[in-house]
Amino acid sequence: MSIGFTPVDLGPGVLAGFTDRRGGVSRGPWAGLDLGTAVGDDPDDVATNRRLLAERVGAVVTFATQVHGARVVTVDRPAGSRGGPRAGAPTSPDDDGAGVGEADALVTATPGVAVGVYVADCLPVLLADAGAGVVAAAHAGRPGLLAGVVEAAVDAAVAAGARPDHLVAALGPCIAGRSYEVPEQMRADVARRVPAAASTTAWGTPAVDLRAGAEAVLRSRGVQILHRDDRDTFTDPDLYSHRRATTAPDPVAGARTGRLAGVVRLLPR
Repeated sequence: MSIGFTPVDLGPGVLAGFTDRRGGVSRGPWAGLDLGTAVGDDPDDVATNRRLLAERVGAVVTFATQVHGARVVTVDRPAGSRGGPRAGAPTSPDDDGAGVGEADALVTATPGVAVGVYVADCLPVLLADAGAGVVAAAHAGRPGLLAGVVEAAVDAAVAAGARPDHLVAALGPCIAGRSYEVPEQMRADVARRVPAAASTTAWGTPAVDLRAGAEAVLRSRGVQILHRDDRDTFTDPDLYSHRRATTAPDPVAGARTGRLAGVVRLLPR
């Protein structure tokens, strides 16, 4: 079965891309390629979807328990290998039980290891220095962006051997600034930390632009943006959106939705 996977070019020897809802076996409000293990979906369906993703990228993807923070974990073994991520019970909607603990960014310099982040409105950021053989994935929601998760991911990639001036990035689909309405005070708080993230909705109210904010942070660190996916999760039915689900006419069914992913790996040399 083919799945929705938009590949992005981050250099030779790097496989990267973003999933969407297409393909997969989940049903109901999770219909499609739901990759979240703690969002109420049938565990067997999610396991099948994750196998399909592993087949597409050539490796089981390691995820962390995402908590909207700035902690980064280095992954040096494939998921499920001895001494690598261990099985464990999911503890949040963004936890696949891989056992790497709480983190919102993962970095690896090990060929064959695939790392990823879950999103359903937040911004997935993929980083790579193909020459140095280092890749990373970061989950940049509003709290994480303010906490410095993008900077932390860059710093961790550099600590793993990447050169800042050789790092490139891909920004995946997320809720757009024109759709992400927030209170005025919240926009002001964001503007103080990441000015470029302050925005206005299509209907003229205060908003936050995660993609613009992350792009500004990356450019300030000398990271080149090679790919920018401008799809809006809030308005695109091919993408999962937590905000769209929670504002649906039926709040019981509407509050449930799946997770798409940003994934990156180093191919074996």
